[in-house]
Amino acid sequence: MSKPPVVMISHEMLAPIQAGLEAQGYKVVRRWDMTPNEGAEAQAIVHAGEIVLTPEFLAFLPELKLIANVSVGYDGVDVAWCRARDIEVTHAEGLNAEDVADHAVGLLIASWRDIVRGDQMVRSGGWTMADRMGARPGLKGRKVGVMGLGFIGEAVASRVEAFGMQVSWWGPRPKPDARWPRAESLKALAADSDILVVACRADASNRKAVNAEIIEAVGPRGLIVNVARGSIIDEDALVAALKEGRLGRAALDVFAQEPTPASRWAGVPGTVLTPHSAGTTVDSLPLMIGQCFENLRRFFAGEPLMSPVPD
Repeated sequence: MSKPPVVMISHEMLAPIQAGLEAQGYKVVRRWDMTPNEGAEAQAIVHAGEIVLTPEFLAFLPELKLIANVSVGYDGVDVAWCRARDIEVTHAEGLNAEDVADHAVGLLIASWRDIVRGDQMVRSGGWTMADRMGARPGLKGRKVGVMGLGFIGEAVASRVEAFGMQVSWWGPRPKPDARWPRAESLKALAADSDILVVACRADASNRKAVNAEIIEAVGPRGLIVNVARGSIIDEDALVAALKEGRLGRAALDVFAQEPTPASRWAGVPGTVLTPHSAGTTVDSLPLMIGQCFENLRRFFAGEPLMSPVPD
């Protein structure tokens, strides 16, 4: 009898899918409690793409030939390093874009209209009739800049357009078929936007691209929403700008460090924060896991992979 294929789960958050992998006939090893010998057997890794897999760690896995990301993002994997060593990398291609866009718009509305603060006011007994006169601007006619017009960015743009908002975008590559105008630069996009939504794929080229200059271009009346990756924003600069009033608001689902320390945000005004939950729904998660499993099946069957990451 031939030995079952050996698949490593890279992080404890993925432990719930172990039973499903074993039901498919794989021998599962878990990175957080495996022995060196078990690691040496691993032929594939099931991974959450935001978590870093260092080349130093991967170099000790001589049988490894596939990293199958359950997530859409794969910024924790050095794809070029892997492919130079005949290790393929796959991801969940566009499967949760609608859910992430819904969450982005939810953050946008919650922040812009002070919904979270209003909830806290009511629950704490701090509501007075005078509070109704401290009005916020509405959404219709506001300018939304979208950083990254991929699956998520397009879905965000379509949603906010339905609210009567004006949309523009910026990304490093033009898209001639895009429905919305492309700004000349990220700074130009930020300066012309009431709300900047970060929805791009994270990679080495855009680490801390939303820096102090971009943050200040959005300005003291503006809002930054991030549903991409924490690495894209200079978080220290963001916190400082919020505390000093140089940025009006921030609504974040992703952070430089995850879980982000509660102390990091103590006393930081104008924030709505969620725990990297935008892309995880009971609708999208099974699809993402299913695509990961299909990539594994195809890999071990010698078939073309379903969703390799782009070059």
